[in-house]
Amino acid sequence: MESPLDEEDGTFTNISLADDPVYHSRKRSSKVERAPATMMNADMDAVEAENQVELEEKTRLINQVLELQHTLEDLSARVDAVKEENLKLKSENQVLGQYIENLMSASSVFQTTDTKSKRKSWKKAIQLEAHVLSIKKHNEN
Repeated sequence: MESPLDEEDGTFTNISLADDPVYHSRKRSSKVERAPATMMNADMDAVEAENQVELEEKTRLINQVLELQHTLEDLSARVDAVKEENLKLKSENQVLGQYIENLMSASSVFQTTDTKSKRKSWKKAIQLEAHVLSIKKHNEN
């Protein structure tokens, strides 16, 4: 609190704040204001800690989702590879089936005595055998 100017001699008069009721009421209100601020800081710390826990949980879940996505991509690639291999094997089985049919038809055990049909069957069998060998060479590479 400012000291009033003594108009008579131009000097200041000291007034004790201990006796000033306005000073005491301001002092009390500042203590009251500090208490909620301290409580607010504690509340803010608790909220901040809770937010940190939530953030860590979200991060963990995001990482788990990413890991599952990578696993799904790997499995999908494996399924595609197995499907491709399956188609290739079906094709090879079909060629081998035709080869066996032609061998059986060219064989005297399964054939009539017609010589022209024997030659045609053997020719088909040789062509299929060449095709089977080319497939095997291709698969080895």
